[in-house]
Amino acid sequence: MLNNCYFLHVWAVGEESAFLLSSASLEPFDLLYDNGVEAFYKGDYDSVVRYMESALKSFSEVRQTRIRCRLKCSDQHRFDSFLTDKIFEVILYRGHCLNQCIEGKIGAQSMHKISEDIIQEFNRRIPYNYLQLAYRKLGQLDKAASAAHTYFQANPEHVEMGEDLEQYKAQKGVKEEDFIDRESRPHQKAFFAGVKLYDKGNYEESVTLFEEALTEYYHADVECRALCEGPQHFEEQKHVLYKYNLYELISDHYTQVLHCQHECVRDLATRPGRLSPVENYLPLHYDYLQFAYFQAGRNEKALECALTYLLFHEGEEFMTENMEYYREVLGHDGQPRKEAEQYLRRHKQELDLLLIGSSNLGVPYIEGHYWSSSGGREDANRIPSGTDGWMDYVPISAKRNVTMSVLHELIGGPLLYENVRLVQNSDTLNGNQRVLFDDVISEDECSELKHLAHTVTAAGDGYKGKMSPHTPNEKFEGATVLKTLKYGYEGRVPLKSARLFYDVSEKARRIIESYFMLNSTLHFSYTHLVCRTAISGQQDHRNDLSHPIHADNCLLDPEANECWKEPPAYTYRDYSALLYLNGDFDGGEFIFTEMDAKTVTASVKPRCGRMVGFSSGGENPHGVRAVTRGQRCAVALWFTLDPLYRELERLQADEVIQALDSQHMWDQGLHINPKDEL
Repeated sequence: MLNNCYFLHVWAVGEESAFLLSSASLEPFDLLYDNGVEAFYKGDYDSVVRYMESALKSFSEVRQTRIRCRLKCSDQHRFDSFLTDKIFEVILYRGHCLNQCIEGKIGAQSMHKISEDIIQEFNRRIPYNYLQLAYRKLGQLDKAASAAHTYFQANPEHVEMGEDLEQYKAQKGVKEEDFIDRESRPHQKAFFAGVKLYDKGNYEESVTLFEEALTEYYHADVECRALCEGPQHFEEQKHVLYKYNLYELISDHYTQVLHCQHECVRDLATRPGRLSPVENYLPLHYDYLQFAYFQAGRNEKALECALTYLLFHEGEEFMTENMEYYREVLGHDGQPRKEAEQYLRRHKQELDLLLIGSSNLGVPYIEGHYWSSSGGREDANRIPSGTDGWMDYVPISAKRNVTMSVLHELIGGPLLYENVRLVQNSDTLNGNQRVLFDDVISEDECSELKHLAHTVTAAGDGYKGKMSPHTPNEKFEGATVLKTLKYGYEGRVPLKSARLFYDVSEKARRIIESYFMLNSTLHFSYTHLVCRTAISGQQDHRNDLSHPIHADNCLLDPEANECWKEPPAYTYRDYSALLYLNGDFDGGEFIFTEMDAKTVTASVKPRCGRMVGFSSGGENPHGVRAVTRGQRCAVALWFTLDPLYRELERLQADEVIQALDSQHMWDQGLHINPKDEL
């Protein structure tokens, strides 16, 4: 048992260092980021630069502090004993060490509890988009080019950013060395640079970079694993409520940490902004090295790397032949590299533990196929070749690939309504399962719905309150059918206008269901009255999209030319439609693209009563060009064939409509008690 002396010792150490902790404080990066965004909308670009650069520095400092402190405390307080009391003593000392170390560097940890949404903004490098715009406004084009390049590396679907980078290159004072990735990962940077030298036949020089890449890879692995030792999320269970056993709680938390650490293999092989890791990433280092060393006449090293590669792919035919050749030339055998042996041994041990821990959690664990394929970069001599730094991608774990087979479209079904006109079908829209209608609603109905939108829509609705979820140059507002009916019932908007929104969305659903001749009922998945408004003073040199290229039910991976049907995509959505309410704005064209997210296959100019409909999968990547003047409003609709995923608010709206119909409310006007609730 731990005695009181231990606790008094910990308390005394804490008291002794308390004055040190109060002196260190790092401003939270989410606060700095919010200040930067606010400054951007005010046109205060000097402040944008100051806040965003400080936010990026704070983000990096918090990350590095956590890594350094976790590694330091793990080293100082090791688990050298299997005695239960000793283990918990080490845990307590290590916890105290971590708290003292981290708070001594960045201040109270509670200040740096950042929402997952903000963390994702930084992972997607969104601050660099604000920075490049601000630097450009300030005339600092070299820094703007660097920020733009950094942003584009993680957001290759932003076609306009790529075009703008070409314009930066033509600007006076901007040099080639300004186009740097400020967030490049050292292990990937060295590897891809090595591949380029290898492809040019510069084998000696490529060896240096590949060895550097391996050193950086194993260093990055240590850091990645250290970062996993933070708070974990239990999505489906509140463990402290249903499990009171100390060891079960420890087991469940440690399993989550271990799973995160096991996935570092995937993280380190995934390029910024990509969904899938580079195929066979770590073993490829040894594959390139074995042949580069051979070309450089260093057969001892070539044999060592060939043997190391075979640790990952035992019995691989081409590498086995190379290994036998090296042995024959040298006249003796060799040994694989120790770091790879230890790495794979730990990986297997972790898998065994994960299977036990996942069983305790009641969640099945499926091992990712991190290097089950050798990743065929082979020329006539069975050696790696021709990657030019751009590797193929493969799915990890249980990804379900979206089939890209052609969806042959027969003659469309009846349009159901007399005035609705078919304008374009899949053939003229250069794709599959696409259609364009006009006159779905009248000018008066458009006007009424747009007026309704001005009253009921809220900034960031549907995007957790983010006023500009897709681009800092536009304001996004939205409202659901249920909210609109509630406003109508309370007398805040004309009840008949709220009913019109409900009826128009049902009309659109029926048209889509009929035209695509679906064999089962098409249900609402989500219905949204939306407006995008260009923010004045921020439209010069726009280089982004109003809505980036994406697919509605899968995660678009432009470089792999794939679309992965997995969360967080809305995998249950089957068809989509957009019914436009106006056309009196600049820009805002709806575009279809190829799966590369760059090649535009069709463009639709919004106008009152026009509706574009399409299947929601990877066969129909789409986006919206920048709205550079005015406001673009539409009814956005997503549908599902699976009744389990029907829109809950729509079902509630159906009940409200039935209740109002039974009370003949539409004929009675607005004699409603505003205190009544739906």
